[in-house]
Amino acid sequence: MGNALIYIGIAVGVAAMAAAIAYGTENQKNYVPEDAVLSQAAEQGLLPKTGALGADLNKEQWHEDPFGDMAAKIKAENGR
Repeated sequence: MGNALIYIGIAVGVAAMAAAIAYGTENQKNYVPEDAVLSQAAEQGLLPKTGALGADLNKEQWHEDPFGDMAAKIKAENGR
């Protein structure tokens, strides 16, 4: 009887979490305005999965690297 109550408690907890996630997802749709514009990253679509743990993110694609010139100079000096 004790094990059955544990399994029932786990099942109820999982169902409650699923319901909360579904409710939250549907509720967020109410806060996106009709005239919302996608960002540049969102317009380019999903990132391809190239690594074992997921997509390789390239933040420099959307943000400038303030030390890019310095890094290129150091890499050239070190022969890399």
